[in-house]
Amino acid sequence: MGREREPGDRRAGGVEHGKALAGAPWGRSALNLRLLLAGFGLVICVGLGVLSWAVGYPWLGVVLFVLAAVALVDLVVVGRRVKRRRERGEHHTLFE
Repeated sequence: MGREREPGDRRAGGVEHGKALAGAPWGRSALNLRLLLAGFGLVICVGLGVLSWAVGYPWLGVVLFVLAAVALVDLVVVGRRVKRRRERGEHHTLFE
């Protein structure tokens, strides 16, 4: 009749392995892109924060330094997730 199903053949909900609903491929991870963008945001926010402080807008500098701190936290969190994925053998390019 049909081939025997392997235990790991289907995901929860009856979706075949490697396919999402309606046969579309599963989404790709954006962690490396997020890492790049957080690094860019950190550099820009720190640079503009220093510049705005120097020209006499300390309130703008404080706002930019807060945004830089958020970017730094994001860098740490995403960096840990990327490291965990690489330890499991999942290696992706920058934009996957």
